[in-house]
Amino acid sequence: MSRTPRPVSVRARLLGAILGVLLLGLIITGGVTFLVQSERVIANAERQLDGFSATAAASGSDAVELVTAAIPGRTDGTIALSGSTVLTSTPSPPGLALADDAPFVSALGDAVARDELRGRLDSENGPILYAAVRLGDVTVVQAISVDQRMELVTLSTTTFAIAGTIVLLAVAVAGWFVTGLLFSPLRRLRDTADAITIADLGTRVRPQGNDEIADLTSSVNSMLDRLAMSVEAQRQLLDDVRHELKTPITIVRGHLEMMDPDDARDVAETRDLGIAELDRLSRLVDDIDALAVVEAGALTTEVIHVADLTDRVGELVSAIPQHTWTIESRGRGVIHGDHDRLVQAWLQLADNAAKYTPAGSPIEIGSSTDDSIVDLWVRDHGPGIPPAARHRVFRRFDRISTRRGIEGSGLGLSIVDAIAKAHDGHCTVTDTPGGGATVTLHIPLRRSHSPADLPTPVRAGDVVLQREATG
Repeated sequence: MSRTPRPVSVRARLLGAILGVLLLGLIITGGVTFLVQSERVIANAERQLDGFSATAAASGSDAVELVTAAIPGRTDGTIALSGSTVLTSTPSPPGLALADDAPFVSALGDAVARDELRGRLDSENGPILYAAVRLGDVTVVQAISVDQRMELVTLSTTTFAIAGTIVLLAVAVAGWFVTGLLFSPLRRLRDTADAITIADLGTRVRPQGNDEIADLTSSVNSMLDRLAMSVEAQRQLLDDVRHELKTPITIVRGHLEMMDPDDARDVAETRDLGIAELDRLSRLVDDIDALAVVEAGALTTEVIHVADLTDRVGELVSAIPQHTWTIESRGRGVIHGDHDRLVQAWLQLADNAAKYTPAGSPIEIGSSTDDSIVDLWVRDHGPGIPPAARHRVFRRFDRISTRRGIEGSGLGLSIVDAIAKAHDGHCTVTDTPGGGATVTLHIPLRRSHSPADLPTPVRAGDVVLQREATG
């Protein structure tokens, strides 16, 4: 199956999103750290200048002696000025010859003349913070290079940026392999989906691990199992319907070929036979539709009182002629299910019992309940059902041969079985004491799953269309 090419794969987009978030985090972390450290450096420099101003003002020493006694730092120096002339200065540290920087000294002298004893000036070595103290006609100035004080912060920030870049590259490489492993089950799932055809639904994805993707794999396999069951049910139904359609078509075609058009009686008999066969086909389609509706889970859920349900079915079966009907027991309690479908299933069991037992024989119905299940049963006193044939009675179109020539689509008990399964129940066949058969619907008091779990059936219209397509 061809696929539309994608400019960027999901794997690349996911990895790009992870790297983008990580990069943003590194930038924010580095930026905040740089700002905090910068503020701390400036604050320390300001505190040093405050200390110098206080010490110089309180010393009472001569300005030249004060400068001579000062110990210069790596990032600062002290100068004695008279106007804009440098009288003396501490030894200049490398890269910070403040006394030799004429523009800076001139700007510093002008600032002092304006009584700007604290401030910030530019120099050949970058921004300079200074503090000046007048001692007579001489001004003592301590200057601190901002750039040199910021060297350690700049170095740490650069180191952080390099380390962050290395981390990004490592995450990119590791993430590429990790996302590859993460998406490998999805690739296997895609390949499996591509390999599955209507002719071969047996391919499954092998689960690996114990994570959410493994759960997804198990869910997909479960879905494929249900799909395979549904397709198998469709094929079986199509085969059964095709088999059932052949007989009436053969009968009608044979009589039409043998019919004498000039014999009015033969024409009338052939017409009646054709109508009868078409009526049988119509009943077959109706039963298929009923079976499809039940298997599709199109059921309502309501509270059903078992005793009331038993009385209702007892009223309805009394209309079936040639038999004596008796309600033998009534269960107590309630169940949750589709009232009409349960009545339909119970009546179907009663109708089957009436068809396959001698006229005039009694038939009993009844219900009983226990802590977990409700039994709805029909008991007849006819020939019974042989144990070897009991597994067949609920199959579609599978009829047990009798000598009575009973007509039917062969779907009645299949519908009963489908209704029972739609209620999480099942059907059983047992012997009636003294002869006969007892067929029981076992319906649990609490349903454990949704009807949607049943495989999707084929409706009669689908069967006809498929039949026409296959010729």
